[in-house]
Amino acid sequence: AGLYLPQNYDRDFKGWVSVRSALGNSLNVPAVRTGAMLGADALFARLNDFGLALSESGGYHGAALALGSADVTLLGLTNAYRALANGGVYGAPALRGQTPGMRRIADAGAVHLVTDILADNAARARTFGLGSALATRGFAAVKTGTSKDLRDNWCIGFSDRYTVGVWVGNASGAAMHAVSGVSGAAPIWREIVAALHEGRPS
Repeated sequence: AGLYLPQNYDRDFKGWVSVRSALGNSLNVPAVRTGAMLGADALFARLNDFGLALSESGGYHGAALALGSADVTLLGLTNAYRALANGGVYGAPALRGQTPGMRRIADAGAVHLVTDILADNAARARTFGLGSALATRGFAAVKTGTSKDLRDNWCIGFSDRYTVGVWVGNASGAAMHAVSGVSGAAPIWREIVAALHEGRPS
């Protein structure tokens, strides 16, 4: 019903960028452009393939769906990244000892490219610098996100053995001013990954 004008987090227009730079630096405008090229309904279907169980339609969210306008749980989003960690093979979350059914939902080659970008510290240097909380001692593919109104943020990523998701926010839903995914959730994520891999790097 109105004009949707997405902006990058820093409100700076970057011009033409590569896919590696767009994804690595968490640029919003290229994500919305890609979502528009796919179409909201196709993007909606793909996200549900990854187990996000979105309740509203792609048309309901429109172009903002590419930036995460749909409500998802931390478990659901972390498990979607687990499918990336498994090379595009999805399995529902399960308690230890249970064996959920696994199914391929994405091409292994495409998943490898996405993983390579998310693990490339140089690919995100333009936004986050080389020494951010996303830089780990061993291999890790990782992404942050911050809600539009700064209400909350998250950091989710995987090593060769673990997938870790961290959410940071106020229980009241109040905004956390000057706290983004890289300054809020990412340092916690990095500490957890470091502890999991203590003595045995990824």
